Amino acid sequence: MSTRTAMIAMGGNSLSPKGEAGTISQQFAHTRETLDGIGHFIDRGYNLCINHGNGPQVGNELLRMDLTHDKVPPLPLGVCVAGTQGSIGYMIQQSLQNKLRDMNVDREVVTLVTQVIVDENDPSIKAPSKYIGARYDEEEVKSLAKKFGWSIKEQEPGQWRRVVPSPMPEYIMHGKSIKTLVDRGTIVIASGGGGIPVYNDPTGHLEGLDAVIDKDYAAAKLGRILRAEELWIITDVENVYRNYGRDNQESIRSLTRSEAKELYTKDEFQQGSIGPKIKAAMHFLKYHGEKVMITSIPCIKDALDGNAGTEIRNEI
Repeated sequence: MSTRTAMIAMGGNSLSPKGEAGTISQQFAHTRETLDGIGHFIDRGYNLCINHGNGPQVGNELLRMDLTHDKVPPLPLGVCVAGTQGSIGYMIQQSLQNKLRDMNVDREVVTLVTQVIVDENDPSIKAPSKYIGARYDEEEVKSLAKKFGWSIKEQEPGQWRRVVPSPMPEYIMHGKSIKTLVDRGTIVIASGGGGIPVYNDPTGHLEGLDAVIDKDYAAAKLGRILRAEELWIITDVENVYRNYGRDNQESIRSLTRSEAKELYTKDEFQQGSIGPKIKAAMHFLKYHGEKVMITSIPCIKDALDGNAGTEIRNEI
């Protein structure tokens, strides 16, 4: 049996796909489907840490506040991230515990509300660009922006959204505790949504920040703390493509870190989707990570067998 450790980053849309209402029953159903894929790691004896996206869920939280701001005080974005860490963690935790029971596997699953330290002077703080929340027409969004102090941008013609900073994670808090649990076989759900962004104020105390952290970057950083051999980035495509969406689209089954860096530097990867995943992969492999696999939930078993996904490794 393997005693390898895998850090698994699951996309938020895998639990709440686009085009659905995103009811809790729908999210639980998708969570169970997702964990069928995670079961293949358990079959092979991996130690596991899982993080997840939370874009759709945070967007719903923000919309609730937009609709009720005149009756209930709005919450800071960091508190919304903390809330979705708890709610999504609960869905994954319960569904995975049931999966383990069905498999007759005696392992515990825990969710850890995770803070992540960022640099309060990160360039993104002064130039927010991450779209979050609902879409509005120009008149409505400008009224809300004035009322709540939002930064806003037009994402598509006639569709405006709030934008927030997305600073790089510098330090995952609680890392020693997470590693201790993972090393003894507990499956840990941590740094959900990329983690709650915090910074050290001049007195050395932690303060929250209205921002979001890319969950793949956080997974790469946490995987380094865990000394995980593998980072799995679970997305909605089987593998990475060159010229994605074009007539000359081409599957990429394997890359070395230097090849990935070259393609990334040449802007071969979409910055809004696969680009950050490649950047996260390069960070993970820069230290002691052995391989990164980018694939989809249905392809996990084949990817574990070397027959699907895009594998990125350091040069031999």
